[in-house]
Amino acid sequence: MGRKWNNIKEKKAAKDKNTSRIYAKFGRELYVAAKQGDPDPELNQALKVVVERAKTYNVPKTIIDRAIEKAKGGAEENYDELRYEGFGPNGSMVIVDALTNNVNRTAAEVRSAFNKNGGNMGVNGSVSYMFDATAVFGLEGKTADEVLEILMEADVDARDILEEDEAVIVYAEPDQFHAVQEALKNAGITDFTVAELTMLAQNDIELPEDSAAQFEKLVDALEDLEDVQQVYHNVEL
Repeated sequence: MGRKWNNIKEKKAAKDKNTSRIYAKFGRELYVAAKQGDPDPELNQALKVVVERAKTYNVPKTIIDRAIEKAKGGAEENYDELRYEGFGPNGSMVIVDALTNNVNRTAAEVRSAFNKNGGNMGVNGSVSYMFDATAVFGLEGKTADEVLEILMEADVDARDILEEDEAVIVYAEPDQFHAVQEALKNAGITDFTVAELTMLAQNDIELPEDSAAQFEKLVDALEDLEDVQQVYHNVEL
């Protein structure tokens, strides 16, 4: 799992460098989650997940509140949730999640990003079967044994609990996101370096230097697209 954690850290570090883009993407995701359910995070589990994720990226409360208030106000912006799958250099695998108000535009832009950077789009299911939906938490100040004890006492299951780079990483089933979070919060752990619902590759791969550089350009091109919310892949960067 260590290499997977490194990928998550690298992805988060890259996002942290571009705050305006991150705020815009979270604003859209918060709006959609609030619009599709109750605008109160305590009554809308999907919204609560996005709020908690936003906090780990230091999205200001004003932006979170503004997006939720926009949904409460009856704004009629409609977004489709889309997933694209494809291949990068040397058979690398990529999953792209998007929120869009123009499906044709987004499909064309995603396809163009693949084609211009050594990749190609695949059909639905061509890549995702090699990934597992996973809840991931990163925290500091505890040992793996202490976290395991906290979760066991709360009768909460985790796939794996590891210690790496002075942090404890908890991997769990997606439907355990709130249970894990609440158990940790009830034990006094309120700050998370990562609190994500993500797609983890079952097997990471390493690319030759030239292919790795091209692959990074592909990921950057995809993440730069306004409609793209998340990019997952199986490459060790």
